[in-house]
Amino acid sequence: MKRFYVLLVAAILTLAAKAQMADPVHFSSELKMLSDNEAEIIFKAVIDPGWHVYSTDLGNDGPVEATFNADKMEGAERVGKLKPVGKEIKKYDPLFGMELRYFEQTAVFKQKIRFTQSHYDIDCYLEYGACNDESCMPPTQVTFRKKGDIELAKGATSNEVFKEIEATPEEHVQDTTSTDTVAVAATTSAPSDTDLWQPVVEELQSMSEGVSIADKSLLYILLMGFIGGLLAVCMPCIWPIIPMTVSFFLKRSKDDKSKGIRDAVTYGISIIIIYLTLGLCVTAIFGSDTLNAMSTNAVFNIFLFLLLVVFALSFFGWFEIKLPESWANSVDTKASATSGLISIFLMAFTLVLVSFSCTAPIIGLLLVETTTSGNWLAPALGMLGFAVALALPFTLFALFPSWLKQAPKSGSWMNTIKVVLGFVELAFALKFFSVADLAYGWHLLDREVFLSLWIVIFGLLGAYLCGWLKFPSDEMNGESKPMPVVCIMGGLVSLAFAVYMVPGLWGAPCKAVSAFAPPMNTQDFNLYTRTVEARFTDFEQGMAAAKAEGKPVLIDFTGFGCVNCRKMEASVWTDPQVADLITKDYVLISLYVDDKTPLAEPITITDEKGEIKMLRTVGAKWSYLQSHKFGANAQPYYVILDNDGKPLCGSRAYKEDVAEYVQFLKEGLSQYK
Repeated sequence: MKRFYVLLVAAILTLAAKAQMADPVHFSSELKMLSDNEAEIIFKAVIDPGWHVYSTDLGNDGPVEATFNADKMEGAERVGKLKPVGKEIKKYDPLFGMELRYFEQTAVFKQKIRFTQSHYDIDCYLEYGACNDESCMPPTQVTFRKKGDIELAKGATSNEVFKEIEATPEEHVQDTTSTDTVAVAATTSAPSDTDLWQPVVEELQSMSEGVSIADKSLLYILLMGFIGGLLAVCMPCIWPIIPMTVSFFLKRSKDDKSKGIRDAVTYGISIIIIYLTLGLCVTAIFGSDTLNAMSTNAVFNIFLFLLLVVFALSFFGWFEIKLPESWANSVDTKASATSGLISIFLMAFTLVLVSFSCTAPIIGLLLVETTTSGNWLAPALGMLGFAVALALPFTLFALFPSWLKQAPKSGSWMNTIKVVLGFVELAFALKFFSVADLAYGWHLLDREVFLSLWIVIFGLLGAYLCGWLKFPSDEMNGESKPMPVVCIMGGLVSLAFAVYMVPGLWGAPCKAVSAFAPPMNTQDFNLYTRTVEARFTDFEQGMAAAKAEGKPVLIDFTGFGCVNCRKMEASVWTDPQVADLITKDYVLISLYVDDKTPLAEPITITDEKGEIKMLRTVGAKWSYLQSHKFGANAQPYYVILDNDGKPLCGSRAYKEDVAEYVQFLKEGLSQYK
């Protein structure tokens, strides 16, 4: 068991220590000879879970598409277009207003060529774009170089595959990812030669808060599971069992109270093991790749929507979800027939089965949230938090039996908690239907429809907590007396929250629900049009203007095809406080890493790995700036600099949290002054 916990902690720390530089796509390339003096240049990709690579011919208004480009084709010529091969996924994207095609897990691109001379010299590259749900990589290049001799003959056939040899520069094949996308300088010298381009990676790391995004998300999942466990303890299936179970252990060991306490602690540990095993089984059955894929799968999200609706109706008292009684009876019989640790474990297992009708909706919601997070460790960690909270009362009341006298007695308050959780489950269900609606482009749950339903749900929740609305389960429990003051206060908060969302029907940002509601661009009627535009799209020009005006600089690494960049601009930058800080106190420089404007002359530089790279476009210049100077390569990415190009505080990535973004801007301004 010790070994298991050591491995669990090690896994958490490994995830928390991920670097900022993303490395999601791994390409290799080869030349395959065909018949009739023809061959194929083949680019093969292995894609990390949660990421996808876009296909070819998406159009200028879409994200970065895969394209074949040649710097030199001596002795050979192209035949046809670049051909994508593999399982291509088609999905409508409401932000681009078009159907997108992309690959997950693996992708293959083939370009057919024909040899025209016996000696050939090929220098070409594949350019592609890759994204996940939170960020996009800049346009990335996979270089292919090869030269040699071939005997030209009609009908010549060869199955020989010529693979690139890294030992010679002429035949070097780059196994590249997004870090291989390098910038093209606007001048004839390497941009890193200037002071403004000097790396500040170590300075940014020293300014970080010490808790990575991975840490925060895993801690959030653990906390969410713990809160779910505390709510489960208050259910009618569990709370009345606690005093009986604790009394059983203490009475069974009258002469040795320490043994009774040990039994109760063992009982709690057994509960933790059972639920933790459930979480590990979910991970083992689905696997990390499947967990990531499910988070954006439309059919799976519809299933989750229906599942949560069923759970909500169960909590409302329409029906009760139960496991076969024979299961619990069988386990209980075995527990009575055995002794020692096995007996205690079987008693804990009996509790799990008996309380299923109360815990199933909570566990279901927890597993739904953790499974769709895309993190392979999330289900196990969520179940760990749930089990610890569920086992805690049994252990504490065994250690301090006098607390049982002060504990609340079973009553109608437990049914009230069930109904409130039913409303919460119903609200969360709409979130998953929204994912499917956006994926298929049905437009059944646009932003104003979503907000209307949430207004109704939380309005009814407020009415219930104030005592104006009753359910059948309330009548069965004899609920006729006025609601407690705590419930009425909670009802007023719920009603206030419903009123808060009303202006959102006309386009108000409603920041508190931006993480759940569909994006603003799905709103048909929007009166809120405040936007923030960058004054500069050139790094050097913007830095010079900031120095002349005596203002700090906000660098915005973005892209024309970056979905989450648009989300940040729509949900965070439109906030009045954020907009005022950016426009009045900062010089905003937006650098588009997918700007394909070609430079007059390509520039060759040497990257951090010592490899020679060809820099061809303006957008690549900003990509190189981001990776070389700041040690990051995903968009959106925000960093605040002084007039010498030094960071004033830690950087930020995609997160639709206005309060944190305001704090980020204020901290940079404070450090500058």
